[in-house]
Amino acid sequence: MPMNYAKTGLLLIVLTGIFVAMGALVGGKSGLVIAFIMALGMNAISLWKSDTMVLKMFRAHEVDERTAPDYVGLVRDLAARAELPMPRVFVIDNPQPNAFATGRSPTRAAVAASTGLLDSLSREELAGVMAHELAHIKNRDTLTMGVAATIGGAISMFAQYLQFGMLFGGNRDNGNGPGFLATLAAMLIAPMAAMMVQMAISRSREYQADRMGAMLCGNPLWLASALQRIHAAVQRIPNEDAERVPAAAHVFIMNPLSGRGVDNLFSTHPNVENRIRALNELAVEMGQLPSSLDTDFASAAPDDAPRPPSGPWSRSGATPGPWG
Repeated sequence: MPMNYAKTGLLLIVLTGIFVAMGALVGGKSGLVIAFIMALGMNAISLWKSDTMVLKMFRAHEVDERTAPDYVGLVRDLAARAELPMPRVFVIDNPQPNAFATGRSPTRAAVAASTGLLDSLSREELAGVMAHELAHIKNRDTLTMGVAATIGGAISMFAQYLQFGMLFGGNRDNGNGPGFLATLAAMLIAPMAAMMVQMAISRSREYQADRMGAMLCGNPLWLASALQRIHAAVQRIPNEDAERVPAAAHVFIMNPLSGRGVDNLFSTHPNVENRIRALNELAVEMGQLPSSLDTDFASAAPDDAPRPPSGPWSRSGATPGPWG
């Protein structure tokens, strides 16, 4: 995937430049040198350890077939269907239903689902979500996503640190410190970094992963139903870990941010109505919906949304969660 590698390289250059510029604004020449050295270290970490960093950001813990047999077994079956190596499987202790994939290559990949997701979806809906995440791995999207999350997150935290310092007068009386205007400029670079992440992480990748994931699990309606439930829940259940590092929001299947203030700039996900409409259209193509059916997004409360039809991922008498 040469294009993905080129995109990752460009992203590294741009975000490194932003981080170094922030260091120069705050600390002059010495700040530039320190920021450049730190950026080189972050680049190495993001390329080789981005999966570990992202998993730590959201406090994910690894599970296996002994601790979460249904969840891990489902991922194993889907990975085999996708002709992928078995990824490491993680759980995020968070009530907001969401999931992501990370890793620099298919052989070093991981998938993670929140407890809120595992407890609220049917087995078919969960199959649709995990198939979507495995599609990201197969398309090698996860390297670019991990790099953006690692370096973009560092820039975001740097800006928050500067803002905290300004609030407590850290730059007012220190003649050797950075000027007020320089610090203010550095703080304003964070939204710019967010926009660069948004430009680099194309929204088209979500549509591609939706389509591939739907075909992988065998039924686009399962993923469409899952997206509708996740979308409804995300509006009312905050994800505090994601709010602390908004530059990493793009790794999730659904934007986990509440949309407060500057967080809107980090919205790298396409409109959920359009995603569901595209999946319904795919279901028509696959003969799973009549062509006369309106494929527009149908707004329904999570408890009122129809369960997807049973299929190869069903279990007799199965109910949503818990998954271990």
